[in-house]
Amino acid sequence: MLSRLAHLILVAKGELPADLVLANARVVNVFTGEVEPGNVAIYQDRIAGVGKYHQARQVLDLGGRYLAPGLINGHIHVESSMLDIGQYARAVVPRGTSAVVTDLHEIANVCGLEGMRYVLNCARRLPLELFLMAPSCVPATHLETSGASLEPEDIRRILRWRECIGLGEVMNFPGVLGGDASVLSKINLARGKVVDGHAPGVTGKNLTAYIAAGIFSDHESVSLEEAREKLSQGMYVMIREGSSEKNLDALLPLVTDKTYKRCMLVVDDRSCVDLLGDGDIDAVVRKAIRSGLDPVRAIQLATINTAEYFRLDRLGAVAPGYLANLMVIGELSSLKIDMVFHRGRLVARDGEPLFSVSQASGGGLINTVNIKPFDLEALKLKAWGETQPVIAIVPGQIITRKRMEKVKVTDGVVMADTGRDILKLVVVERHQATGNIGLGLVTGFGLKRGALASSVAHDSHNIVAIGTNDEDIFNAVKEIERLHGGLVVAAGGKVLASLALPIAGLLSDEPLEVVVDKLDKLEQLAGDLGTRLKSPFATLSFLALPVIPELRLTDLGLVDVNEFRLIK
Repeated sequence: MLSRLAHLILVAKGELPADLVLANARVVNVFTGEVEPGNVAIYQDRIAGVGKYHQARQVLDLGGRYLAPGLINGHIHVESSMLDIGQYARAVVPRGTSAVVTDLHEIANVCGLEGMRYVLNCARRLPLELFLMAPSCVPATHLETSGASLEPEDIRRILRWRECIGLGEVMNFPGVLGGDASVLSKINLARGKVVDGHAPGVTGKNLTAYIAAGIFSDHESVSLEEAREKLSQGMYVMIREGSSEKNLDALLPLVTDKTYKRCMLVVDDRSCVDLLGDGDIDAVVRKAIRSGLDPVRAIQLATINTAEYFRLDRLGAVAPGYLANLMVIGELSSLKIDMVFHRGRLVARDGEPLFSVSQASGGGLINTVNIKPFDLEALKLKAWGETQPVIAIVPGQIITRKRMEKVKVTDGVVMADTGRDILKLVVVERHQATGNIGLGLVTGFGLKRGALASSVAHDSHNIVAIGTNDEDIFNAVKEIERLHGGLVVAAGGKVLASLALPIAGLLSDEPLEVVVDKLDKLEQLAGDLGTRLKSPFATLSFLALPVIPELRLTDLGLVDVNEFRLIK
């Protein structure tokens, strides 16, 4: 009886038939940057060889279509899709995504190790490689209340899990620069593995010190100058294009013949609406091509570059011994994906999955919304001067600006001012029933009436709400409590629509298409209420994230991120 490896070698030599030959292909060679004609022989889950192969149990004639390695999304928070992992796979696998790298820190902030294990256990049955980066910052900072905390001993344990390949984005860059013992301990535990970075706006000697700590990449650059400095200091630059984070146009000039090996395309956060309508990492590759990047170069930035950075042996190329994770492309310039193979098995055709997924159970992650009772009085924002700090949204980005604005005050209470687009922002702690409620102001949303609320609020995922009046904000938050998590639109004293997210308050237990329809309806209603934002709930979800400059609101109050402190 031949061993599996011995059999693979004989197929590669042409002495035994392959299980499958993909014939008459134009093979995208990510090593040379060329497109080459040939047949690809597959034995079990591996590519045996590329060239003149004909003998096989099955021959599939590609008729001159392109054959490329499956795409690898090197930085993605799968929870941002609001889909259970099986439904997430249904969305992305037909789009050519064969592997994702994620730290699962969203669900870890709510449910700790139990939440991470839930996703990993469900993912093992899917035609998708899921690689875990141990979440380095749960919670992200001391400036908010999360549902769980992962200490260095927890990180040590996660790093031993078979899916784990490194340490996830080190968001607490002030902790690194200040020599925080816990942060540095986690970095030291990951020595010898990949350590991802998160350094928005960090420059000069602070950037040098951050990199010197052993951090290899960054996905937070918003300007070409920032990205160039990071690349010149030895970082790998992840060029991000998500639902709320649009950095591709600014950063694409970074990619040249001299630098491209240090660049990757990623999405970071992408909504289920965008996944179904526009795509996953394939959408980023497609946009890069439209913006002038050579198609093969664009594919390299989402396949072999990502695989080599994360040390994912035998992934990211169409070559002997590599996993047969492949996509068949009808037209290279538009990246029209006709078929997707996972480990040699056809799993999607013409944009439709050919695999089934189990019904989401949620495990023990269902009842995670725990709010201390409060009334309308608790939502009153007391004036503390003629001007107040206001969070200013930057279109197409997740960074914000800090503004001091003269505000509308009635009987000592700050009111929303729709005429000047200054709205009320509220964050309600929902993990430990502390009663913490952060109150602030935001501009850039454009609501004229009503309120929006969400239990998706990076990274600690307390309830975040924005509105024109306290009554609608209150009603929206109470509806989220009733649903055990979700998104809500309220106006005129009633709830207009909602999307339940009962799994950790982050994920739906419904099919992809149902979730997309409900989110579409919510976003349309938000537009009817006046918002100008394309993805208002995605934008809302980042307003409580105190590791992205400049001004944020958590359940503990307003955070000046540049100074890394609470200011009210």
